[in-house]
Amino acid sequence: MPMDELPDLATLSLPEIAALVEQQRLPPVERWNPTHCGDSEMRIARDGTWFHQGSPIGRPAMVRLFSTILRREADGGYVLVTPVEKLDIVVDDLPFLAVELKTEGSGRDTALAFRLNTGEFVTADESHPLAFEEGPDGPLPSILVRGGLSARIVRPVYYELAALAIGEGAEPAGVWSGGAFFALTPAA
Repeated sequence: MPMDELPDLATLSLPEIAALVEQQRLPPVERWNPTHCGDSEMRIARDGTWFHQGSPIGRPAMVRLFSTILRREADGGYVLVTPVEKLDIVVDDLPFLAVELKTEGSGRDTALAFRLNTGEFVTADESHPLAFEEGPDGPLPSILVRGGLSARIVRPVYYELAALAIGEGAEPAGVWSGGAFFALTPAA
C-alpha cells in the first residue's frame, strides 16, 4: 500500500487490523547505537504536527517515515536514530495522537484498536496499556505504542471510551481490551 493511502478503519475487522500491524515491520531502532550527532531541528507539537526548522512538515508520508525512526531514550528524551546517526527531537507532549477508535466484541472479549495520526495501528492490551492521568483541564488519556513511545488519545476518542465504560457499568469505570481491564481514572 502506498504511504499516502490509509485504509478506512471503520471497514476493517480486528483480524485485518492485526495483520496490518504485523506488516508494519518497523526498523530495529532499539538495536541501533550510533554516536549522538546533535539536534534534528525538529519538533512534534502537542497537536501532533511535526515541524522542521519552525515550518510544518506538510507531507504525511515524510512524517510517517520519521515516526518509524523515533526512539525514547532512558533519560526520557526523544531522538531520531539510524544505524549511523542519532539526533535530538523535541516532543511537546507525546509523539503520537490516537485519532480514531474501532471496537469489536463486548465485556471481557472487547478489543479496542486505535489509528494514530501517523497511520499506524495499535490495539490496547497488556503490552499496549491505556493510561489516564489528571491534567489541569481534565483527563489526559494515552496508550503505549512501542518502546516507551505513547499516543495521546484525542478528546473525541476519549469520549467514545467514556461511553463504553458507562455501558460496561463496572466500578471503577473502565473498559476491557485484549483481556485487560483499564480503569478510566488516574492510577493511585
